[in-house]
Amino acid sequence: MELVYSGKVRDLYADGDELIMVASDRVSVYDVVLPTPIPDKGRVLTQLSLWWFGQLTDVIPNHVISGADVPQRWAGRAIRCRRLQMLPVECIARGYLAGLGLASYRETGTISGVALPPGLGEGSRLPEPVFTPTTKAATGHDEPMTRAGLTELVGAQLAADLERVTLEVYRRGAELAASRGVIIADTKLELGLAADGTLLLADEVLTPDSSRFWLASAWEPDGPQRSLDKQFLRDWSASLDWDRQPPGPDIPPQVVAATRDRYLELYRTLTGAELR
Repeated sequence: MELVYSGKVRDLYADGDELIMVASDRVSVYDVVLPTPIPDKGRVLTQLSLWWFGQLTDVIPNHVISGADVPQRWAGRAIRCRRLQMLPVECIARGYLAGLGLASYRETGTISGVALPPGLGEGSRLPEPVFTPTTKAATGHDEPMTRAGLTELVGAQLAADLERVTLEVYRRGAELAASRGVIIADTKLELGLAADGTLLLADEVLTPDSSRFWLASAWEPDGPQRSLDKQFLRDWSASLDWDRQPPGPDIPPQVVAATRDRYLELYRTLTGAELR
């Protein structure tokens, strides 16, 4: 097998006409990979993605060939998948106000050109989920895109399909998570085209690296929430005297343990099973 790509978290290997996507325990904040891994993180991302792919097959097909037919050394943290033409867009759905969406709203009253009602605060539920795509930057930060910008990039029909699929994946995921006491505040999806032009869900889906998860029982608008995702690590890093440039800071053992516990708690809560 040939290593064809190494990202912040995932490594991609070519195996003939297929790909093996391996999720490491690396963790990044503000696009900087930190020197300390989070044990079991890659397994949580892979196993939770596989679980969600299975829940969403009637919404959109996906790139998964097998979660089991992978080299033994990567068992539990790798997916055998189809090659796709990946689209140069991060497809984001937001149901609550947080993160960069909150910052944009406070500055302009909009997110990616979508106007929101006045008076919303941090953690507020939006009247309806909104589609707020961004660019997919090879380096640096992704930039917000308007619907017009997305249409110019991929064409009107594909832009409409991306919005429809993203919002439906979010709606279905949020509905299932809510039945288990978890709020999905927002999520980021990646999609690609098969050789025949079919739109497929790819990469990861509804994981604590790509989404914000909050405990429903502890949710209160107008403030930070009790998260079960990478936000805990972002908050820790924001408390440091660090310019958000490489090299990143070492993560203390207690922060590593607390981050790992949140990932495992989310996996158990959503799937009803222990990570294997």
